This record gives sequence, C-alpha cells and structure tokens, in this order.
Amino acid sequence: MSTFVLLHGAWHGGWAWRRVEPCLREAGHDVLTPTLTGLGDRAHLLSPAVGLDTHIQDVVALLDAEDCRDAVLVGHSYAGQVVTGVADQRPDRLALRVYLDAFVGGDGDAAIDLLPEEVAGHYRESVATAGFGWLIPPRSLQVLGVTDEADLAWLTPRLTPHPWRTYTQRLDLRGDHSDVPAHYIECTDWMRAFAGHAARAEAGGWPVSTIPTGHEAMVTAPEALAKALMAAALGVDKG
Repeated sequence: MSTFVLLHGAWHGGWAWRRVEPCLREAGHDVLTPTLTGLGDRAHLLSPAVGLDTHIQDVVALLDAEDCRDAVLVGHSYAGQVVTGVADQRPDRLALRVYLDAFVGGDGDAAIDLLPEEVAGHYRESVATAGFGWLIPPRSLQVLGVTDEADLAWLTPRLTPHPWRTYTQRLDLRGDHSDVPAHYIECTDWMRAFAGHAARAEAGGWPVSTIPTGHEAMVTAPEALAKALMAAALGVDKG
C-alpha cells in the first residue's frame, strides 16, 4: 500500500481532495492532504512574502515530520512546481511524483512563464487590479470546466486568493528530482491550458494518462482520479 500526499492548486486547500481521499483509503492507502501556507484554513498566514519556496518547505517539513517513505506526491495545477521542488530536496522519501494537469517546470522556471501567453496576461491584469499587486484572485470555475451547480456551490465559497510570489519565484533545482519517477495525468474536457506540459512529460519519457473531465478533476471526477492515481502507483511498484 502507498502513502499519497495530495497537494492542491491555486486558491484551494487540503479540503479540495475530500471526494478523492475516501476512495484511496478504502483501497487501503494512507492519505495526507496538507493546506499550503496562505490558502484555505491557513489563509490567515497570507502575506506578500509567501512564495514557492514557502510551499516547498511546507511539504518538505510534512514529509520529514511524518517520516514518509516511498510516498506518492501528487500536485494539481500550480502545485506541479511544488512537487518538483520537493522531489529535488527529498528524493529519498518519494516513490513517485504525479502531475495532475500541472506545471512541469525545470530549473529557473517560474509558473507564470509556463502558462499560455493569453492566460498569463489575464493573471497579470487581475493581480495588478483586484489583486492589489500581490494576490491572484480566483479564476472563473466555469472556465476551469466546472459546470454542475452543486459543484459550483461547494467550491465557490471555499476559494481564497493566491500569493502572486509563488508564480513569479523561479525553481532552484540541483537535479535530484530526476531520480524520482514521474507520471502525468491530463484533464481533457476543458480549454487544456496544460496540454503543453503533458506533451513535455511525454517527450521526457514519462507515462501520460488522461481523464475526460475539467481541470478540477478531484471535484468533477474523484473516482476516476483515484483509480488513475492508484494505477500510476502500481506501475511504479511493478517497475
């Protein structure tokens, strides 16, 4: 059995995995769903100083405190950057890194530069106006592929602004992350802003799988996502 460490993306918190966690636990796996500094129930810690390095340290500290061994580290969307940074610092604690519709960054890459140009422009504009220069306001959930009214009602009040510095701070890598096997899962039923990252993963020789749902797969297709995560972990076990 595996320990899955599930990292949420921008504007979310550990709560985002609430529909996926039971599926993994019922199959006998352990699950950790931390909330990154400044988001969700930790929004009271939000400040302009919160950056990518803060979030990487959040997860490194968790892995150390829980004495995780052979964990499956999963990052959704923005958290792909966090996964890469954590794997670079703690490769010995991980069996697999999974990128769920997420950034696949390399040394020196900032998340904002990994977005399609038009999307990055929307981010910069919203930060400069409604974000007071240091926050990214939540994006439209419909744009992200969420259409069910019940899902919208559950998600909308829980979203919190995201610290801009996490998108502008660049990855600083030693290269040890490459020692950890990687798997990419792309969500295909939306604008596919991360299609380039799926292609980058495939070009790097990673296994790539797809789920026919919107970007918020943990909400809109939790059972399918849980199965995909378990299959990815099993592939490493058989490796």
